[in-house]
Amino acid sequence: MISKPDKNKLRLKRHKRIRGKISGTAERPRLSIFRSNKNIYAQIIDDVAGVTLASASTLDKSVSAEGTKLEQAQAVGKAIAEAAKKNNISTVVFDRSGYLYHGRIQALADAARENGLEF
Repeated sequence: MISKPDKNKLRLKRHKRIRGKISGTAERPRLSIFRSNKNIYAQIIDDVAGVTLASASTLDKSVSAEGTKLEQAQAVGKAIAEAAKKNNISTVVFDRSGYLYHGRIQALADAARENGLEF
């Protein structure tokens, strides 16, 4: 019997391939996204120093966890853009972590762009 490939294993394979090509620096850090079934998380990371410069998620008190998951992703995008402004970050490299640029990932990215983050 042929088994069906695991969605998350395929995503991790794509993520590993993408991460081989992109990296965040102090001048242009990496905006990394993680999406679970309930929540969505975003981090701005300097890979050279190995530090997280800013983060936002649906678990934060400042981000409203009400509404649809798409609206929550937009709120996280807005929050991560504001956190980046506080840390004087204007441009980032977008790391979609192997997810398709569609739905919640696209909503988060568009909201971050609308609030002043360039990528």
